[in-house]
Amino acid sequence: MDFDLRKTAKEKRIIVAHRGTCGGNIPCNTIASYEIALKQGADMIEIDVDMSSDGELFIFHPGMEHAHLNDASVNIPDMTAEEVKRLRFVNQDDTPTQFGLNTLDEVLEQFKGRCYINCDKFWDHPREISEHIRAHGMMEQVLVKTSPKAELFDIIETYAPDVQYMVILGEQPGNAHEELKKRRINYMGQELCFSSEDSPICKPEYLEMLRKDNILSWANAIIFNHKTQLTAGHSDDTALTVSMEEGWGWLARRGFDLIQTDWPLMLKMYLEEQGLLYR
Repeated sequence: MDFDLRKTAKEKRIIVAHRGTCGGNIPCNTIASYEIALKQGADMIEIDVDMSSDGELFIFHPGMEHAHLNDASVNIPDMTAEEVKRLRFVNQDDTPTQFGLNTLDEVLEQFKGRCYINCDKFWDHPREISEHIRAHGMMEQVLVKTSPKAELFDIIETYAPDVQYMVILGEQPGNAHEELKKRRINYMGQELCFSSEDSPICKPEYLEMLRKDNILSWANAIIFNHKTQLTAGHSDDTALTVSMEEGWGWLARRGFDLIQTDWPLMLKMYLEEQGLLYR
């Protein structure tokens, strides 16, 4: 399978599975959850990366030990790799499962040549993560992101100038777009987070400007805290409990190239039914 993120986005709207597809006894951020996401039609899986005290990279959302391991006393950065490998995720009833934490290498090798991968929490260990991506020969498959800080742009230029990069923006565009065009960075897109439809970064003319500059736009239908709306209420929750048109439809019709969701199968089915999946 050939990977060209811009070409794919021109052909179809890209569905991103947030931490895979989890539920029941299947925890998020596991190979099982990612395999399920692909079976449900996701084009890209989102992974979180943390590091043990002796430098092993694991797939885990930093700081979420209390939620995903049901143990607030555990802190992965303070543990050796061998100690981390003995941990087990809990299911939605906080009961231990058979699923341990996968290493970054295991996940990269499992999905090499199969799908796009968004590596979140990249900014904590940019050099190490970039080295692993290169070692697996997956430069065209993996996308990394950071907030729009000059010091983070410097880090990308230093450690990952060849890795596909997306900047995360909130409410106002600032000067990130023009700055990134000048940088020695493989600048692919913008993740746009907005609490109001009046935000400049979700206006049709802003998205059209990005499109003309060959820059992709990413919208988050996910909700990690209902008090912090990432797409002005056009979310998974809205799609599933109020109206799919008001939730996912608004994002697709506005023109976003990538939509991140916790419900990839239902999003894909809706987009197909409405003629919004393929372009």
